[in-house]
Amino acid sequence: MKILLFINFFLFNFTFMDAPNFWQLGFQDPSTPIMEGIIDFHNHLMVFIVPVTIFVFWLLYRCLSFYSYQGDVRKSLTNYDEYFTHSTVLEVVWTIVPALILMFIAVPSFALLYSMEESIQPSLTLKVVGHQWYWSYEYPEVHQIEELDPEALKVSDLPPAEAYYKKVNLGSSKQIYYNAATAEHLGYDSYMIAEDDLTKGSLRLLEVDRRVVLPEKTHIRILVTAADVLHSWAVPSFGIKVDACPGRLNQTSLFVKRKGVYFGQCSEICGVNHGFMPIVVKVVSKYDFKLWQVGKLINFDV
Repeated sequence: MKILLFINFFLFNFTFMDAPNFWQLGFQDPSTPIMEGIIDFHNHLMVFIVPVTIFVFWLLYRCLSFYSYQGDVRKSLTNYDEYFTHSTVLEVVWTIVPALILMFIAVPSFALLYSMEESIQPSLTLKVVGHQWYWSYEYPEVHQIEELDPEALKVSDLPPAEAYYKKVNLGSSKQIYYNAATAEHLGYDSYMIAEDDLTKGSLRLLEVDRRVVLPEKTHIRILVTAADVLHSWAVPSFGIKVDACPGRLNQTSLFVKRKGVYFGQCSEICGVNHGFMPIVVKVVSKYDFKLWQVGKLINFDV
């Protein structure tokens, strides 16, 4: 399989599928270790499901063909043993074999569940709030200065004496310091783009006016809640589906391995416009995310 992917990468236009496709039967391409584990577990399950399904249908066919009524009672009972009442060996077999199959299924599933619940010290936090019918996003560690003044933003070679000034590292000789005590954390609403406003190449019912921007190869904590009714924040390529409940804060972890634009939708019926709550996450490099973060700090888009 890896050899075919390698050949396809060099001979054809190789791209990842991070959005739903027409007549799609399989999964979207994984971008996180969790989604890779889910696909591997699915393939592991198919090894057991296919033989069990074939055996059950074969057994059903044999029972119907041997013991079905054929118009004559005596002829129908030709293959029926009136002295056969039970079989201890058969009962032991059909008890032990399913138990062994379930054991082979349970062991990798427990490992996957443990990895999904594993919590690692995050470098970034994203708070998601579901509304009827749009999403709100907040970055507690990403600040934004509403009004530029000498007390809010300073450019200096030496750090200010006040401890509440934080440095913005741009890799230049001059350093920028901002007043974290007066800065607001970044937050915005994300609405679906109407079909009449779509540009060429945009995906219908999946594009939004403001995307979520996250860095790649970074441990991210996602907090999910709702302001009105039940919602669910789900992105298939991430292997994430977190319920958004009013008055409750649910948490999950995210580690995206590659850059790209990922699409999702609300996965909990939340009203008449439930199908018009798309999710778009743009994953960029750490350097590009830092530039985006600085651009949001002084309130202009990068």
